[in-house]
Amino acid sequence: MIRKATLKDIDEIIKITKACARFMISKGIYQWNKHYPNKSAFKNDILRNELHVIESKKTLVGCVVISSLMDEEYAPISWLTENKRNIYIHRLAIHPNYQGKGYAQKLMDFAEKFAKENNYSSVRLDTFSQNKRNQKFYELRGYKRLGNIYFPKQSQHPFYCYELVL
Repeated sequence: MIRKATLKDIDEIIKITKACARFMISKGIYQWNKHYPNKSAFKNDILRNELHVIESKKTLVGCVVISSLMDEEYAPISWLTENKRNIYIHRLAIHPNYQGKGYAQKLMDFAEKFAKENNYSSVRLDTFSQNKRNQKFYELRGYKRLGNIYFPKQSQHPFYCYELVL
């Protein structure tokens, strides 16, 4: 089941993202760290009604942010559509114990369906340049890689921006 997150979910969401960070680090992917993601970001996501969680048998297994706000880091990217009616995906996370079972696909299906039903022109996101698994995940869904952005507190390596035109 996918539902809007509440403030009561924050501690469980942090456990999921910390588990994801440890899992990625064990694979040599230094995408998330002590600075990101954090409770403050998730609280803001909840207050803006943008954070969704997915449950399996009443256990929180993942989350995703579906936002209509464009972060300033995205400004230099030559997007495929105008910067008017776009959805931005952030902080997609599935607990490592539940990865490979289709939960990330379900969250992205949910986000893309939401965007279509609400007449958005595209779905945009970024993923870490060192995370080949994520790149393949989005490319198989039809997302086009467009350019690089940097988050110095996270990594010296770039993040690749992607867009799916609806």
